[in-house]
Amino acid sequence: MSYADKVFVDMCRDILDNGTDTKGEKVRAKWDDGSYAYTIKKFGVVNRYDLRKEFPAITLRKTAFKSCVDELLWIWQKKSNNVNELKSHIWDAWADEEGSIGKAYGYQLGVKHHYQEGDMDQVDRVLFDLKNNPYSRRIMTNIYVHQDLSEMNLYPCAYSMTFNVTINKETGKLVLNGILNQRSQDVLTANNWNVCQYAALLHMLAQVNDMEAGEFMHVIADAHIYDKHVELVEELISREQYPAPKLWINPEIKNFYDFTTDDIKLLDYQHGEQIKIPVAV
Repeated sequence: MSYADKVFVDMCRDILDNGTDTKGEKVRAKWDDGSYAYTIKKFGVVNRYDLRKEFPAITLRKTAFKSCVDELLWIWQKKSNNVNELKSHIWDAWADEEGSIGKAYGYQLGVKHHYQEGDMDQVDRVLFDLKNNPYSRRIMTNIYVHQDLSEMNLYPCAYSMTFNVTINKETGKLVLNGILNQRSQDVLTANNWNVCQYAALLHMLAQVNDMEAGEFMHVIADAHIYDKHVELVEELISREQYPAPKLWINPEIKNFYDFTTDDIKLLDYQHGEQIKIPVAV
């Protein structure tokens, strides 16, 4: 059984059994038919994964790993805000006629900032500090930039990544840990997608800095299950579970900007059937 399955099942069960129902309250999201998309929600969900033990992909259904890595590289490597540079179509509903989602996500990671060491964007600053100041307590990114919110077609959900380096006392090797902060999450649609993305990011950054990937912590302020997802979730969390897949990363890649979606894969990935999920916008 995948540990990620256990975390996912326990989280969903807790939300459904102990969460707050927003039915009848003022909500923003709507379904395709124009009806309001209400949720059952929990505040302050915190999940931890030890990446040294296994890769946290659920097996209850397939997480489209190549697509989620493509989106991660679109944001962190290309620093793009244009859906035409993305292979999947998950952002199309928020794009304008030219494909832009405004000053959101990758746009913010690509903005140059002035530091004592020179002008760098947020990703380059992370790479610089992991190489030169690995024990710094200031290695982080933030894309929830208030002065630009009015020019974003969607406010960032996963908005901040904090990195922290420890040491493996047995091997003497540095260990890269990370915390993903997320203001809001559609648990059925996106939970394991985001978990796999940022676990993969930790593995990639660790490899190019000759570190081990360590702990990944996922902090969600508003973890919710939509009303039209409840029956789907109940069925999903009752399914058979399988062992976690193995992660393969091309060992030849030593520069973060050289990674492609072909350089990071899941091997021996057993999983249940995919399900069709309605998405609220």
